[in-house]
This record gives sequence, C-alpha cells and structure tokens, in this order.
Amino acid sequence: MESLNRMAIELVDEALEFAEELNVGAYELENEATVLDFGLEFDGGIEAGLLCTEIQTAGLATPNRDLGTVGDASLPYVELSTDQPALSLLCSQKASWELATADFEALGSGPARALVAEETEFHSVGYTDAFDLTALALETSEQPTEAAAEQVADLAEVEPSGVFLLAYPTASIVGSVTNAARVAELATFNLAELGYDPLDIVSATGRAPVPPVPGDEETAIGRTNDAIAYGGSAHLVVREDFDGFDHIVSSAGEAHGTPFVEIFDDRDWSFEETEADLFGPATVTVDVIGGPTYVHGETNESVLVDSFDLS
Repeated sequence: MESLNRMAIELVDEALEFAEELNVGAYELENEATVLDFGLEFDGGIEAGLLCTEIQTAGLATPNRDLGTVGDASLPYVELSTDQPALSLLCSQKASWELATADFEALGSGPARALVAEETEFHSVGYTDAFDLTALALETSEQPTEAAAEQVADLAEVEPSGVFLLAYPTASIVGSVTNAARVAELATFNLAELGYDPLDIVSATGRAPVPPVPGDEETAIGRTNDAIAYGGSAHLVVREDFDGFDHIVSSAGEAHGTPFVEIFDDRDWSFEETEADLFGPATVTVDVIGGPTYVHGETNESVLVDSFDLS
C-alpha cells in the first residue's frame, strides 16, 4: 500500500491551491509548519469539509453530499464510503491524537497517526507509514502554535516544515461536515473493539445529517454526536459471520435516547466517564459475503429535531 501521508499531502496541495474558492486560509508558523484554517477565522464550507474529510481518510474514502430532511427541515447529509476501511478509517480518520502542549490542546485525526503507529489499530492491521511530510486535522477553537507543530513533528519523526495542520472548531461548517462523515468509522471501530478482525471488513459506508452550526463548542459537540447516534446509518460488507453485530449501534448504550448535551452535562463533560457504547451509528446493516444480512438499531428523529433546535 502506498504511503497514507503521501496520498493525503496531494490533497493538502489541492486545499492550498484552491484556498480562496474553499473559503479557507493558510499561513506558516515561525518554524515553517503550515496551518490551514478550515473554520477558525475563515468560514470554510461544505466543500471544504468534504476535502478535509478526504485528507483525514488519506484519499482512500469517497465523501459525497445530498439533501435530506430532519423533521420538516431540509438539511445536507454526508455519505462516506470506502473499500479500505481498516486503513482509511482506523489508521487515518479516527480521532485519537490528544495533542496537548503548555499553550494548545486539540483532538487530532488523519494520516499523521500512521507515522507514529503506536495505537492498537496499527498492530491489528499491520501497517506503519514512512514519509517526510504529514497532515493532521485538529478539532480546536484555538490557532495551532509552534509548540503544537513541534510535538507533531517530533512524534511523527519529520521536520516541522513538513507538518501541515488543518484546524477547525466543532462549531463550524467543516466541523459539522467532518463529524457527520464519521459514521462508517465508528461502525468499523466498534466492530473491531468487539474483537472482529478489521481486515475482514471489506467495505464500509456511512451517512448522517450535517447539524446546523451553533454559537458555542459544547452545543456543537452535542449536536455532532447526536447526528451520528440518532441519525447515522452504516452499511458494512464483511467476510465472516459474528454474534456481536448488534453491539455496533448506539442503542447498545444505557443512556441511549438522551441528547448528548444532557449526557455530557451529567458527567461534567468528562468524555472518559461517558459509556463507549453510546458512540455509534443509529442503525447498521451488516452484509456477510455468502451469508446472512443483519439489520440493527433505529433512528430517532425527535431527538435530532430538539438537538438541532429545528422549529
């Protein structure tokens, strides 16, 4: 397999070339790392969100959009599909890089994770990347700092000048789009966490509504999780049958049915205290090649109407 980071950097070059058309910005830090502003000082947009998603998945997944409804409101939906779910979703898109320095904190996702390759997914898949340029998407409400770029460079073993940081808050158009595009990732991750070999997941597709952008990060975090847990649908094609497919969906969590803002409030916004079972798509269809097809879960439009404040 070609380097995930090489493929992602080709898409980063596209973002730099068409920054004005995408309503995004770019600038260099003093250490020559590049920051791409996908929603901090620039508006971004749905196309910017789709391109950011492609970068997060290293170009191995295809995101598309269409128009759907939630209640009586017309809303964009994002659909993402991939025939390389282990690499594109688990080894790249998964948001698990907790970037923290004295002056900056963010949750990172993207192919830079594959240059470090210390997470369980990389051992399961048997993949480690090597490249001299790298991209990491940062979900944050702050501008990335030199110290943040240095940390990425050190862990990824590249020069700071080879680091490209894509930054956006959850409360942004890009934040809404990229999070809606995580349905297939969460379905794939949940199945792997249950002990299923991720290399036996042949294809993954997910679809979810793009939440309206609120005025604060906490509401945005709640809405983006609600979009997946109560409005997200996943379809997996797998090689082997399994008796735990019903645990992929969000209804496996005891607090299912409650908006995430309330769930997080009850836990003082400690994500570690939030049951992992809640983070999954509302529905999943699992098609076993040469075997049965399973359907689990259900959407809950009323929770979405309340969460999205649709009148």
